[in-house]
Amino acid sequence: MEEFFPAIFIDRDGVICKEKSYITSIEQIEIYPFAQEAVRRLCDAGFKTIIVTNQSAVGRGMMSEETLKQINEYLLKIIPIDGLYYCPHYPPEKEEILPYRINCSCRKPKAGMIYTARDEHKIDLSKSYIVGDRSSDILAGKNASVKTVLVRTGYGITPETDINPDYVFNDLMEFTEFIL
Repeated sequence: MEEFFPAIFIDRDGVICKEKSYITSIEQIEIYPFAQEAVRRLCDAGFKTIIVTNQSAVGRGMMSEETLKQINEYLLKIIPIDGLYYCPHYPPEKEEILPYRINCSCRKPKAGMIYTARDEHKIDLSKSYIVGDRSSDILAGKNASVKTVLVRTGYGITPETDINPDYVFNDLMEFTEFIL
C-alpha cells in the first residue's frame, strides 16, 4: 500500500523571508532567524515541507526566471525544504511580458502549486496545512482543502475579505511549536 504524507505548505516572502515587496536578487533575501529551525523540526516530525510562492516580478519584467531559480537554489541550500514551487505569472493587465502574462492555474489563490506538490510528493491534503501572511495564501489553502494558518510576520494582516484562517500565529516558529 502506497504511503502518503502530511505536508506544511509555506509561503516564501513574509513567512520564511522578510517581506520586501519584490525580491529580485539573492542579496535582498533576509531569512527570519527562526525559519531554518522551524522547518527542520517540521521535517523531523514527518511533515513534507513545501514552499509555494507567487513571484510575479518575473511576469512584470522585474527579474528573469533564471534569477528567480538562483534565488530558489540559494534558499534550498539553507532551509531544509522538500520542494519549492513558484508561479511566475501575472494575469493580463498592463505591461507584463509574455509568456508570463496569462491566467494560470498556479497563481495563489488558485491551488495549482499545491496540487502539483501533492502529486509529486505523495501528500495527504486532509492532514496538511498552508502557512501564509496574506489572504491569497489562506484562500489557496481553502481551495485545496488544507488547514489554513495566517502568520503575523510579513504582511501579517487579517485577510481583507471574509476569508478567515483556521489558525493565527505570530510566526512560523509559534505555529511549529503548536503543531508539534
